[in-house]
Amino acid sequence: MHEHEEKSEIKKLKYPKSVFFIIVNEFCERFSYYGMRTILALYFKNKLGYNDDMSTVIYHTFTMFVYFFPLFGAMIADAWLGKFNTILYLSIVYAAGQLLLSATAAPIFGLPIRELSLIGLLLIAIGTGGIKPCVAAFGGDQFVLPQQEKYLVTFFSVFYFAINSGSLLSTFLTPELRNGIECFGEKTCYSAAFLLPAILMVISIVIFVIGRPAYKIKRPEGNVVLNVGKCISHAIYNKISTKGVKRDHWLDHADDHYDSKLISDIKSSLQVLKLFLPLPIFWALFEQQGSRWTFQATRMDGEIGGYLIKPDQMQVINPLLILIFIPIFETCIYPLMAKIRLINTPLKKLTTGGLLAGVAFIVSALLELQLEKTYPILPSDGLAQLRIFNPRDCNFTVNFNNQNIMIDSFDMWQDTNIAAIGNKSIDYTVDLSKCGNGFKSGKINVMEKIAMTYVFGDDGNPYSFEDSVNKTNSGNPALRLLTYNNLNDTRTVVKLIEKSIVKYQIATTSTKLQPIQNSEFIEPNPGVYNIEINGKIMEESIAVKLGGVYTLQIYSSEKNFGTRLITVTQPNSVHILWLIPQYIIITMAEVMFSVTGLEFAFTQAPISMKSLLQAGWLLTTAFGNLIVVIIAEAKIFDKQANEFFLFAGLMFINMSIFAIMALFYKYVEIENEENSYTDTNNYDDIILDEHCGHVNSSFKHKNDDLDS
Repeated sequence: MHEHEEKSEIKKLKYPKSVFFIIVNEFCERFSYYGMRTILALYFKNKLGYNDDMSTVIYHTFTMFVYFFPLFGAMIADAWLGKFNTILYLSIVYAAGQLLLSATAAPIFGLPIRELSLIGLLLIAIGTGGIKPCVAAFGGDQFVLPQQEKYLVTFFSVFYFAINSGSLLSTFLTPELRNGIECFGEKTCYSAAFLLPAILMVISIVIFVIGRPAYKIKRPEGNVVLNVGKCISHAIYNKISTKGVKRDHWLDHADDHYDSKLISDIKSSLQVLKLFLPLPIFWALFEQQGSRWTFQATRMDGEIGGYLIKPDQMQVINPLLILIFIPIFETCIYPLMAKIRLINTPLKKLTTGGLLAGVAFIVSALLELQLEKTYPILPSDGLAQLRIFNPRDCNFTVNFNNQNIMIDSFDMWQDTNIAAIGNKSIDYTVDLSKCGNGFKSGKINVMEKIAMTYVFGDDGNPYSFEDSVNKTNSGNPALRLLTYNNLNDTRTVVKLIEKSIVKYQIATTSTKLQPIQNSEFIEPNPGVYNIEINGKIMEESIAVKLGGVYTLQIYSSEKNFGTRLITVTQPNSVHILWLIPQYIIITMAEVMFSVTGLEFAFTQAPISMKSLLQAGWLLTTAFGNLIVVIIAEAKIFDKQANEFFLFAGLMFINMSIFAIMALFYKYVEIENEENSYTDTNNYDDIILDEHCGHVNSSFKHKNDDLDS
């Protein structure tokens, strides 16, 4: 009879409809966060004008705060506002930051872009970090336990899917908005790319509020993390003030104010937290997908057929592979490893994941070494560069230091390795007899660390200007005009046409006194363009590719008219898909390290200390980003490949230390607490990290972990 009543009671408990609002809210919030963060590093570099190192520093400082503020979010929710109000109020702060970032990126408002962008990011960090420890736990509050434990496991699975699907969609879409829309006279539209995540964040708030009548809302019950801090502080104070008193453990000095169970739980927790000390290095590597690896992608060729893969779009590989790898690891790889007793404990999985991250950075360093071969030679200390263009339909000869150099029509000659300290004068003699003119002698000047370009006029006099030979920050090609027009007061207008649509227009104005003119660089999208010059469509089209620097030479006279595209800097030649191996390895590392680490922190913590261990786990990510900031600011290496090798070396050293520490760790066996997993209050302690998500594995495998 009792069994019949119990079954009847379970049947009456329907799946709580309130979780629908929570899951949709999480999808929108994760779409908002990852959509914004995907394009963030390129925003710093291309829009705010920071260099690679400074962009990396700001990016990882922001991410560090994102993983630091969950401590305060948990404290506010547990001790003051409760989870619902904390999520609501901090989500409003979050949305305000997103809207401010979008408005700041729009030049039409004339806002101080750098300052307000950083303020917007601080608001976003406070918002997303503050709600991070609350949303999943709030979802857990909606279930009646133990009766609905199976429903709860399903909820976490769907919750995890919402996180990754939101991340997957936004990581693909926002780079398309950034690069696919022209707005406010600019060929990129960061404001629209930021606006979509902002809209999704506003929608998430609306959906969350609509569900208010259906939620089960609990009152704040006190903060464990704060209590632990007080207990530790009291123990340290007593130990210092009573030097003559010896205790078995330094925490025992707090037993005059705190009970033995709390002190015992803190001791167990500190054993796990000690293992976390080497782990921030993993996150230092993992988080660089959005910074260093994205900058690496800008120096690669992303064209596949008629489609262009954007550099920041490569980050979509990680959430896509996560969805594929987790079931493969759970159903195939881990059972196989357990059978051969190779990687059959959580700490072994953590160690293997860390080593895989180091391997991923070895691969990225080797790729960078290949990319270095494609980088342009830039002017450097003690060296100058000289280029001479011939925008004519005739050949001429120029003599430098008794060396005769023939420059064909519409061609270029260059020397990228001229020894020079400060300014240096070079004697020249130019023979323009084949162009209907005579000889001319004189001097040209080159400057240390400067690329100089010269063009000789019909009278043999040189026209000079500083050149730009480096690849663009955006990764797009760079194109400028060099016109030689001996018609008086003539304006040369060049239009680049793609599929009968005028995409870009460049113009120069020449006079009889200054017939040679060069334009500013434009950064067109890569592709093939037809050329229209002063209303006349040229027979030949031009092709510009990612990373290339081009000069379009145009010669016009009463009798002749000609063009030629000169490649000053070779375009990117290593394809962007060569990034896939390092993404595959780092994602395998994430599955073994991140998912296992969250589960380990949850199962090895005493019941009263689970929130403390989850907070400690999130802080490893914060400190990992701090490590990147320190190394980027230190500017230890000139070459990016060497920095990648450094991170790989640090990872291997840390995992060696961690493996030794793991040998002395004894897995905790929590007796008579299996049923505690089904106590509603304990879900307050769950902090769901979007990198892990797979919290239901903590429940699915809890017996295995306890037995170990």
